[in-house]
Amino acid sequence: MHNATPGAGARSALTPGTLALVLGVLLVQLSFLLSYIGSFHNPDPQGIPVAVVAPGQAAERLDRLPGDPLAVTVVEDEQTARERIRQRKAEGGYLLNPRGSRDTLLVASAAGGPQAQALRNVGERVAGEQHRQLKVVDIAPSGQQDYESLTAFYLIVGWLVGGYLLASLMGVLAGTRPARPELGALRLAGTAAYAILSGLGGAIIVDPVLHALPGHFVELWWVGALLVFGTAACTLALEAFLGVVGIGVAVLIFVVLGNPSAGGAFQKHLIPSFWRAIGDWIPTGAGTTAVRNIVYFSGNALGTPLLVLALWALAGAVLLMAGSLRRREPGLTLPI
Repeated sequence: MHNATPGAGARSALTPGTLALVLGVLLVQLSFLLSYIGSFHNPDPQGIPVAVVAPGQAAERLDRLPGDPLAVTVVEDEQTARERIRQRKAEGGYLLNPRGSRDTLLVASAAGGPQAQALRNVGERVAGEQHRQLKVVDIAPSGQQDYESLTAFYLIVGWLVGGYLLASLMGVLAGTRPARPELGALRLAGTAAYAILSGLGGAIIVDPVLHALPGHFVELWWVGALLVFGTAACTLALEAFLGVVGIGVAVLIFVVLGNPSAGGAFQKHLIPSFWRAIGDWIPTGAGTTAVRNIVYFSGNALGTPLLVLALWALAGAVLLMAGSLRRREPGLTLPI
């Protein structure tokens, strides 16, 4: 009877492929910590766009506050300031009352509770330094069942998770690279069907079930379908070129980089410049913005976020088909 050499099983398990996977997981984990803590550990208002109704000298003073928390645009009247906020050209408005000592600050908590609070803090500090009073008016509050306007972000995260998990499952069960273009097209067709069902399910949960984002069922359904399809298609494309490592790259893009920069817990003008620069161009941030603009801002400023989602979907589909045309080579496989 053959006796196994002690430790042979352990040595056989420690293959270069296994060690590479473990190292990759460690790097993703550390990147996760760096990205989340780096973006959230010290929220600080930077260049929040504000429409100001005030004399030139007062407006300049607001634009030159220590730390540059505001980016001021002078407008003619309160109505114009409100319109800029609704059209997503400004995040707040400061109305200086020339005939009294009580000014008005306009905020829109539907765009994010922390940002509205940051504007309030800055406004109260400015008013206090000038020995004036400040009235805060929330012209676009988040819904009663949508605390701090966080539902949009978590809805997007749920859709994203479904997208890259579907692609990961396809890669594990059917191979990371389609053998022929027809199989690549079949994967895209299955992904599209799943995306439609996923978008429908998310819209049902936030509208008729929980009433968190009511009144925009169809719009949310199709935003969700586009988002899920794009996320899944991009993950499939990454798998086609990188093998199982592509799953980790997808997590790095959509979760490690995408979640902190999406404007969920803290909005873009409260986080450091790196995350502020990338947030609008990753599906997580584009999707969060699209949902908020649909629900709370009458669909204004939807062009850019929808274009971003569409480009990710198109890029994923094209690259997956390109990957299915490549010559198959031995790649990194999951150890069993």
